[in-house]
Amino acid sequence: MKRHAFEQLDAWKKSPHRRPLVLMGARQVGKTWLMQEFGRTAYRRVAYISFDTNEDMRRRFERDLDVQRLLTAIQLEAGFPLDAEDTLIIFDEVQECPRALTSLKYFCEFAPQYHIMAAGSLLGVSAHEGTGWPVGKIDTLPVYPMSFTEFLDATGNGQLHEAIARRDWPLLTDFASRAEDLLRHYYYVGGMPAVVARFAENNDFTEVRGAQLGLLDDYRRDFTKHAPAVETPRLSLVWNSIPVQLARENKRFSGNAVQQGMRVARLEVALQWLADSGLVYRVPRVSKPALPLAGYQETAFKAYVLDVGLLSAQCGLAPKTLLEKNRVFTEFKGALTEQYVQQQLRAEFGTAPYYWSAGANRAEVDFLFEQDGATVPLEVKAETNLRSKSLLSYVQRFSPPVSVRCSMAPYSRQPLQDGSTLLNIPLFGVSALRAECADALR
Repeated sequence: MKRHAFEQLDAWKKSPHRRPLVLMGARQVGKTWLMQEFGRTAYRRVAYISFDTNEDMRRRFERDLDVQRLLTAIQLEAGFPLDAEDTLIIFDEVQECPRALTSLKYFCEFAPQYHIMAAGSLLGVSAHEGTGWPVGKIDTLPVYPMSFTEFLDATGNGQLHEAIARRDWPLLTDFASRAEDLLRHYYYVGGMPAVVARFAENNDFTEVRGAQLGLLDDYRRDFTKHAPAVETPRLSLVWNSIPVQLARENKRFSGNAVQQGMRVARLEVALQWLADSGLVYRVPRVSKPALPLAGYQETAFKAYVLDVGLLSAQCGLAPKTLLEKNRVFTEFKGALTEQYVQQQLRAEFGTAPYYWSAGANRAEVDFLFEQDGATVPLEVKAETNLRSKSLLSYVQRFSPPVSVRCSMAPYSRQPLQDGSTLLNIPLFGVSALRAECADALR
């Protein structure tokens, strides 16, 4: 598989300021595969240690953190000399050995010439922040489920990915039907690497759903393993409520949608655990779209899961829905489409979006993000119906230089009366959104 993260890993390897790298992401997003595959292709040798199965190395790190002794132990475990410039050292499942996380500080200070990567369950790793976390001594790389363009590459549709990257909109309009078919598949399959690999192998949607349900069960078991026992019931309640939250007309997270009479404040610890695990992302509301957006965020928020395919499994989306043209895009009041767009913003650009609403008049813009000193509003339309009262209300009120609408309609670039630009980006072309905005802002 081709993952965008390889470019970032290559830049890390070549950086003169390289520090030990910790890959951060939810379980099963492909962190182990990324480290091992990058080691295989970019280094002569890989010294791989998995702390969940290697009790001897866990004991070695618990004993002391003298870097030279640790390097000797790693060399003995690997069975070959460690070449500082051509050996990648991998610490996997580091949540099982918190001292291995702490050791990265000392590797950074006393053996910076060694190339070291680490990863583990984000829920387990985040639990150790503040207790031996190597602040300022590591680099981090967020890892997300595969984006739609990575899905295209993995399923033999790399040429379509290349056309999107070139922003060849006339060609893409000609092949829109094919692109939309593949996008429907992505809504169902999602971007979890093991699920995508199964789908790429046999195109069996039933097998895909079985793999997704297995992952969902694994996540629920993780709640009991890592979370405080008192929070486990609330974790399950919040996790199970996300499809209900997103299927509502007003997608603002509501305690009542979790349990009748429940206040959001009582769910804060559970929500934070799910966010720390990478399983749930909060999109905060801003009432004033000024920069920086983080300075104007409010307590209200929308909540999304990590992957559109897992959301479709939670919602019980039937495979036959894929045959009914655009129904999959509008199902559950467009919940899958909003989930898809915010997921691509994170996976393709590392963008954590916000949303805007005006309160009493119910005007709401699905997402806001910052680009080149501007706040860009982004409205998501699950169909070709392009009536955008909320977006137009926002434009009239705040006069943004560029606005974006993602829909099933073809690409267009429309000048507005106030001199600003409205971009319509096809849903399958979200990965070109940033480049289109940059052009419009010039």
